[in-house]
Amino acid sequence: MNCSQIKTLLAVVFITCMGMSSANAQDLIARQPPIDKKLKTIDSLILQKQIDVEREEFPALSLYPTWTNTSVHAYRGVPVPDTYEVDLTGFYMPTESRKVTSKYGYRWRRMHNGLDLKVYVGDTIRSAFDGKIRMVKYERSGYGRYVVIRHYNGLETVYGHLSKQLVKEGDVVKAGDVIGLGGNTGRSTGSHLHFETRFLGIAINPALMFDFENQDIVTDTFVFKRKASRAATSTASAGAGSYYRVRKGDTLSGIAASKRVSIKSLCQLNSIKTTSILRPGQQLRLY
Repeated sequence: MNCSQIKTLLAVVFITCMGMSSANAQDLIARQPPIDKKLKTIDSLILQKQIDVEREEFPALSLYPTWTNTSVHAYRGVPVPDTYEVDLTGFYMPTESRKVTSKYGYRWRRMHNGLDLKVYVGDTIRSAFDGKIRMVKYERSGYGRYVVIRHYNGLETVYGHLSKQLVKEGDVVKAGDVIGLGGNTGRSTGSHLHFETRFLGIAINPALMFDFENQDIVTDTFVFKRKASRAATSTASAGAGSYYRVRKGDTLSGIAASKRVSIKSLCQLNSIKTTSILRPGQQLRLY
């Protein structure tokens, strides 16, 4: 029994001793503050605080069974959901560079699991989302000086070939926090940022989420999809195809010309007319 309940009981005992009827005493009890409700509110606040602490301590705990700094790709054998929605809102572009020098995919007979972005030695590199620094390492024959961040939305991002790392393992960062400086370390033939996006260790083409040319995200929600085989596939929304996020000043004809699609195709795919007004933030399916 807590202090408030004890006080209420003592009040009833005192009133009864003073000659007050049992019925009146019951009325007094009924007028007491709803103690149980207050206690539930307090319990909820404590629980939420504990959840927030655990969320900060172990980002995406429901997905990742371990927290290790031994390997970038440390999730072999971990169950991967068939689909998973990744919230991309609250993002920050990792670099102001708009120039992609090497795309995601096979090159020189090996898989290139990220995008290379032209940056110069000393350029500012920032965290793409809120999260926690999992790795700050140096790899002479690979990433050079690099940083790996696990984010609360389920993604992990890798930032390679840095000249300097400005965070340490275990640091909690916000989207936009400076984590390092551009460089030319490791297996690199010129200063650039190697940027990867991964989900449970599976590499995803960053271009499906980030539009570096326009310094924006492609879509607010990215849907990861896993095929029945061990191979993985990802799309920028609930169907196949590529999407474009409308910006202020965009026109249907301008988008069609820049993305090399027909206006008729855009209208059919998005159930709009040639006279429809485009809204900034609106997503248009291109294919």
